[in-house]
Amino acid sequence: MSPSLSTTLSTLSLPSCVMNASGPRTGSAMALSKIASSASGAVVSKSATIEAQNGNPIPRTWKESEDGTGSALNSEGLPNKGIDYYISKDTAQQSGGGSGAERKPYIVSISGKNLDNNLEMMRRILAALDGGVAISAVELNLACPNVIGKPIIAYDFVQMETVLSSFSKLLAGRKKRVPMGVKMPPYFDAPHFRQAADIINKYRHVVSYVATINTVGNALHIDVDALMPTISSNDGYAGLSGAAVKHIALSNVRRLRSMLHADVDVVGVGGVQSGQDAFEMILCGATAVQVGTCHWSEGAGCFDRICAELKEIMAENKFKSIEDLKGKILPWSKAGAAKSRAVRKKRDDKAKSIKEKEEKENQRIRNAADFYKLLCAILIVVIAFLADKLRKS
Repeated sequence: MSPSLSTTLSTLSLPSCVMNASGPRTGSAMALSKIASSASGAVVSKSATIEAQNGNPIPRTWKESEDGTGSALNSEGLPNKGIDYYISKDTAQQSGGGSGAERKPYIVSISGKNLDNNLEMMRRILAALDGGVAISAVELNLACPNVIGKPIIAYDFVQMETVLSSFSKLLAGRKKRVPMGVKMPPYFDAPHFRQAADIINKYRHVVSYVATINTVGNALHIDVDALMPTISSNDGYAGLSGAAVKHIALSNVRRLRSMLHADVDVVGVGGVQSGQDAFEMILCGATAVQVGTCHWSEGAGCFDRICAELKEIMAENKFKSIEDLKGKILPWSKAGAAKSRAVRKKRDDKAKSIKEKEEKENQRIRNAADFYKLLCAILIVVIAFLADKLRKS
């Protein structure tokens, strides 16, 4: 029986633990509908602001490779169509895909320029929910590093607590809880993990999950031919994503999972490009996984591929469900290291055997080709000889 990828994020039932991250290819209902039609377990909108905005000047992105396997930089500056677009009935309907049980949870991401903006967007979301709009959850971006002149909220713990306290007051008294996640920046210093976790735990009646990590801010790529930054805005500084941040993301997932209350789920984000990457995130304690840079490069087809690869690696390791796998990372041990060496040797021996068989087959084909070339040459000589004999006779 194939492993199940279904999971429960807060109160949301997801058919798959793999979904998109807010970012490129999430700005329109058409783009979001493509995600809904894929194996993605939910659909997350572009981070919205109060009004529509174009973002930073172009060029504002850079990719190490077009196939999505490398690292990337972006300094988009939150280009989006404005909150009213993302909470309209039409957008929500298209973004969820299907109807009834087939609909994917639709999560609206918000990233206001200030606290008042964020609170106003939340009020509009609540009004839309009361009006029957199919919004499943809200993701509050506390981690955007690309708005010029604006600090990252989740690095300022006083400001972070003020924001969550204000949302707590706004949501107080509602009969039905609105699942709300917070998008977090990467942390690097142990005390910062603890401070962030303590604040989130304090407001766990508001925060249903944390999505960690957003891009690593203040990265720089140089165009050596032009002797200048590749990105035009913000003096070239941008958020780093893709393969380069995966190990930072794994650390943040594992540390926060160990510090957060069980009521708060963790969504792993950062450098997920394969089923193995998703497997590692869940092993470290993630309930679900978001894919950003790979989706940007590969399109919505990446979700089908990653889900298939994840099922395969889960089956190989005898995990039947996400719940079975979640948080099952083991401490380092000599026995574990020996097992790893044995598995790698077996894998290498298998690859070597396959390569040797392929080489033998290629040699057989080459030998056959050489034989037929020789045979053809002999036939040509014979035919020429016979033709010459016939002419003389």
